[in-house]
Amino acid sequence: MYHERINRVTNRNITLSLVANPSHLEAVDPVVQGKTKAEQFYRGDAQGKKVMSILVHGDAAFAGQGVVYETFHLSDLPSYTTNGTVHVVVNNQVCYRRRGHNEMDEPMFTQPLMYKQIHRQVPVLKKYADKLIAEGTVTLQEFEEEIAKYDRICEEAYGRSKDKKILHIKHWLDSPWPGFFNVDGEPKSMTCPATGIPEDMLTHIGSVASSVPLEDFKIHTGLSRILRGRADMTKNRTVDWALAEYMAFGSLLKEGIHVRLSGQDVERGTFSHRHHVLHDQEVDRRTCVPMNHLWPDQAPYTVCNSSLSEYGVLGFELGYAMASPNALVLWEAQFGDFHNTAQCIIDQFISTGQAKWVRHNGIVLLLPHGMEGMGPEHSSARPERFLQMSNDDSDAYPAFTKDFEVSQLYDCNWIVVNCSTPANYFHVLRRQILLPFRKPLIIFTPKSLLRHPEAKSSFDQMVSGTSFQRVIPEDGAAARAPEQVQRLIFCTGKVYYDLVKERSSQDLEEKVAITRLEQISPFPFDLIKQEAEKYPGAELAWCQEEHKNMGYYDYISPRFMTILRRARPIWYVGRDPAAAPATGNRNTHLVSLKKFLDTAFNLQAFEGKTF
Repeated sequence: MYHERINRVTNRNITLSLVANPSHLEAVDPVVQGKTKAEQFYRGDAQGKKVMSILVHGDAAFAGQGVVYETFHLSDLPSYTTNGTVHVVVNNQVCYRRRGHNEMDEPMFTQPLMYKQIHRQVPVLKKYADKLIAEGTVTLQEFEEEIAKYDRICEEAYGRSKDKKILHIKHWLDSPWPGFFNVDGEPKSMTCPATGIPEDMLTHIGSVASSVPLEDFKIHTGLSRILRGRADMTKNRTVDWALAEYMAFGSLLKEGIHVRLSGQDVERGTFSHRHHVLHDQEVDRRTCVPMNHLWPDQAPYTVCNSSLSEYGVLGFELGYAMASPNALVLWEAQFGDFHNTAQCIIDQFISTGQAKWVRHNGIVLLLPHGMEGMGPEHSSARPERFLQMSNDDSDAYPAFTKDFEVSQLYDCNWIVVNCSTPANYFHVLRRQILLPFRKPLIIFTPKSLLRHPEAKSSFDQMVSGTSFQRVIPEDGAAARAPEQVQRLIFCTGKVYYDLVKERSSQDLEEKVAITRLEQISPFPFDLIKQEAEKYPGAELAWCQEEHKNMGYYDYISPRFMTILRRARPIWYVGRDPAAAPATGNRNTHLVSLKKFLDTAFNLQAFEGKTF
């Protein structure tokens, strides 16, 4: 709810926003703080003099729920503080409820003596009215008229609320985002412009990304090497993962889009690849953020290391993303595995928020994911969970309209991607802002690919006219003679590079095609159909590095069956089912990798098998 009223003392308007909250106790606390911080930021309110937050707690929940303390931890962090909050803690020991937990409750089952006492209590309103009447302050008639008047106000409002028109008016919602939607609260178009940018802009961002904009600023020698590497890549018209991200953020800043990246160790990057904040090696606490030196009139870039919290911080960033559609707000988990500590925010707000509360939110989750022998706590962002909560229908054969790609995005509850190239990562970040609506975006991000020599993209894949590729089709020898292809492997993410290497070593480039699914949900039915039809004589296989009961197979399999009209099977290639998402033993990891790669390229692997 969002309401403006006059402050009779100052004679100025004051806006009250009530943030939608689920029944999960205290879950909304960090969301309120994040929204408050954003409203302060956009108003230049560094002291918290124009915007403030009020949190109302029950005393037992205030003491019992850990997110209360995760939220407190943010109170003095530079990019999180709201400069103070009013906490109203309701004392349930003094107050009493006439009907127990809710109106349908029977509290006499468990609190018989207390509720006998409560039933003997005269209700507060009657007690107060009797006192005023006895004193002669009001008459019984005046009291009854006042009660009738209030009842009438409520009844009339209740009657008006049934008017159909009210349901379609979006302006009473919290944060109405003026001008973003049309007057009916719908997107202004169902198209998304190309997400590429001019080459001179790429070159300019690359040169700033590889320099130190402040004078007499001594950087670490190891960082000098990294900056030289960025300069060389820019000269050679290529980008790695970190530079592609720099290009996406920098180009949005030029367009007036505020970018905020938050999480544990995000300034440097968990894998020491990002380095968005430079530290003077000789002057304590002297820092430089080159991203804020790109253009004279750019939007500001905020990159901030959070406290060691997921639940509280993800809630905070979700609240921050509510305030404006013209901001790219990203939360990065240190490893994707750790997002489950914030599961409440993901389940109750991010996945379901629009369906429950008619609110768009464009928050981006960056979740490092990949099987690299690092064990069950540092390998999996649990893609299967995000896919299970996606609302697209696996059995409905879609109608391929001209705006199918954007309509799919509009109808979904969130977007789930696993990019295999830096260019596609660049495009999906820019698309997030260029879409005419807002949806949460879940990105499974790489670890080893950050430095993989093959995981580079050319400027040609990022210049004006280029766009995000939902599917990257095979473009080698197999694609030139599709009728010769015996197997078409579909995959997503890092495993692509393992597959390509193995295919080359077995000299099967003409017999096996490999196609990458970059946007997993909503499922790109149109492009998958196209690819499958291109190779009519090929067996179809889905290859993933995750265990069979995890990853993507349970999501993609029924959708493949729908688009193929159950005419061809899609075979599974990957690790066997398991309880833990990954092994911590390097040798076991490599043995299981070799095993499924052997299956992927054994062209007799599925002979005689029934699907």
